[in-house]
Amino acid sequence: MIPSERLDQFIVRHEELEHLMSGGEALSSDEFVKISREYSDLTPVVKKAKKYLDAVSEIQDLAEMIASPDTDAEMRELAETEMQELREKIPEMEHQVQLMLLPKDVDDDKNAMLEIRAGTGGDEAALFAGDLFRMYQKYAALQGWRFETVSSSSSDAGGFKEAVVSVSGPGVFAKLKYEAGGHRVQRVPDTETQGRIHTSAATVAVMPEVEEIDIKLEDKDLRIDIFRASGPGGQSVNTTDSAVRIVHIPTGITVQQQDEKSQHKNKAKAMKVLMSRVYAAEKEARDAERSADRKDQIGSGDRSARIRTYNFPQGRMTDHRINLTLYKLDQILAGEGLEEVITSLITENQAAQLAAMEG
Repeated sequence: MIPSERLDQFIVRHEELEHLMSGGEALSSDEFVKISREYSDLTPVVKKAKKYLDAVSEIQDLAEMIASPDTDAEMRELAETEMQELREKIPEMEHQVQLMLLPKDVDDDKNAMLEIRAGTGGDEAALFAGDLFRMYQKYAALQGWRFETVSSSSSDAGGFKEAVVSVSGPGVFAKLKYEAGGHRVQRVPDTETQGRIHTSAATVAVMPEVEEIDIKLEDKDLRIDIFRASGPGGQSVNTTDSAVRIVHIPTGITVQQQDEKSQHKNKAKAMKVLMSRVYAAEKEARDAERSADRKDQIGSGDRSARIRTYNFPQGRMTDHRINLTLYKLDQILAGEGLEEVITSLITENQAAQLAAMEG
């Protein structure tokens, strides 16, 4: 049973915000936006909390009616039936409220910066990175998200040595954050004449896409180099010094951008990626400090951990964090099956958080 005092705090706060928004006090535009956002976040919580509290209160009223000597037999029978129906509904209502009370990742509503890099395995790793790129591209399309390549470095054999993508839309980071880590593939390469299975890998980093309001990078902490962009084999892509490299001196994080012909556009893209990387590094440090427990690491973004294996001969995908195995590799790589994987990870993470709260 959830203590009513705890739920009352949310209801009272919701009423306070409603009063402020209705002109109870003079607010600046920034204050109004902040209050509106909090009010919007609290509204679904308060609706479910009130429904739950009403059901608990009704059960108490029915119990009193049943216990009263003044209640006739027919009315007592009706009250007992109604009370039994409510008691059966209470556990699910309580579970739904508890889920809504779980601490929310402040970055869940943000867009995401996705970085896919080929790991060990040479050309096969680059081809696999390309498979992951297309999987996320298709998944984003199914979710109604915008998927925009910021920069990429192709492999001679196909696929990507590295690709950086901006994904935008509702709830992007909340779902894609579970994709961060090491992805391993097992398959027979086209060039393999003996039919032997090769293992190669790619890493995926998922960072909240941030604005200057989220993180402030001081000019004194940045070193910006301008140089001429070059293509494969050192050939010049264009004749102007348009490529940009930005180094964040305190952390050593470096971003290079040369996909655009305009120096201004390259710098803007590089800054966007740099802000996300610096913010993600700070977030990772905070999360590591708060808890090193596995149950808090399901969506932690630890890119050093091997999170998933894609086995082509068996048509199997295994997510090692939650021991989930699905024999639908084609659907997962086509984007449509990825939703089941991510939903399972979210559910497991919520269960772990609930267990931690109850413990």
